[in-house]
Amino acid sequence: MTTPLIFNIQKFSVHDGPGIRTTIFFKGCPIRCAWCHNPESQSFQNEVILTKDGQQEIVGRTYSIEELVREIEKDTIFYEQSGGGVTLSGGEVMSQNMDYLETLVKTLKNRGISVVIDTCGVAPFKHYQRLMPYVDLFLYDLKFIHSALHTKYTGTSNRLVLENLKKLSDAGAAIDLRLIMLNSLNSDEHSVQKTIEWLRENMIHLASIHLLPYHEFGRDKYPRLHRETPQLFASPSHDRLVEIRQQFNCYCPTFINE
Repeated sequence: MTTPLIFNIQKFSVHDGPGIRTTIFFKGCPIRCAWCHNPESQSFQNEVILTKDGQQEIVGRTYSIEELVREIEKDTIFYEQSGGGVTLSGGEVMSQNMDYLETLVKTLKNRGISVVIDTCGVAPFKHYQRLMPYVDLFLYDLKFIHSALHTKYTGTSNRLVLENLKKLSDAGAAIDLRLIMLNSLNSDEHSVQKTIEWLRENMIHLASIHLLPYHEFGRDKYPRLHRETPQLFASPSHDRLVEIRQQFNCYCPTFINE
């Protein structure tokens, strides 16, 4: 079994699912979002990054499943008190070794620890099918309803993203739809209405919708990885975000605000 690389274990996370969570960040992603705030997550290989004080640091290490579960269980009391658990993120967790992941999530589930998966949707649906019995919630990213924009800004069509979202919904998975909001790109009236129309026409069942306004966090990492700094985007105004929330409210009344 190939052991995936993990580049961060973040304790006391409160934005990656219900309650207090431990978020495990797996290294490697099949897409390249132009605004990615974790560029160290993109490659499936180890990398060297310069720390803020100029020292070299290796990004990515392996954990056996036993090691990782022991680390996770250190905070069991917080999961129990808050209704939290573990979130597997990335990079893209669903592009990792599925034997490792299935064993991990099955072990966590058997020990009474809630599992959430954060995914961009660009992975074979059979991967989702393997994990579904052990996953309580999918944090599912939908970046663009228009495939041309998705290809331009992530390097990949959104065909598989939409197909997997439909299949997960039809299979009865709990889904928190996460929409990154980029001014003038996907927050305009046409894009919002097209997204709502697609969700309605495909009878997508959502537990909640999560608006994620664009932010600039992580831009300083690019030069420290000896990469070109990505272009700047902008978040919609507060008033526009309120309007978008109201528009989606007719489809799914449960919102989680960043």
